[in-house]
Amino acid sequence: MSTATVTSKGQVTIPIEVRKHLKLQPGDKIDFQIEENGTARIFPFSRQVSDVYGLLAGKGSQAALSIEEIDDRLKEKFREGAI
Repeated sequence: MSTATVTSKGQVTIPIEVRKHLKLQPGDKIDFQIEENGTARIFPFSRQVSDVYGLLAGKGSQAALSIEEIDDRLKEKFREGAI
């Protein structure tokens, strides 16, 4: 298990083992999910276009989605591990 210390500004340095495992690079974003049991999970948020290309394929018969709706769907797919 890796540990980190929270600074007075709420900042942490993600341990190198975790950064390597999540393939995080400088400038990448991460997403936090709080489970009902209080467990917190982090997910890498920055992906290549090729990782999400076609994710919404076959949805053409539906009304156009807003940017927020697209973001929400992509976040859910990331959480499910589909991407």
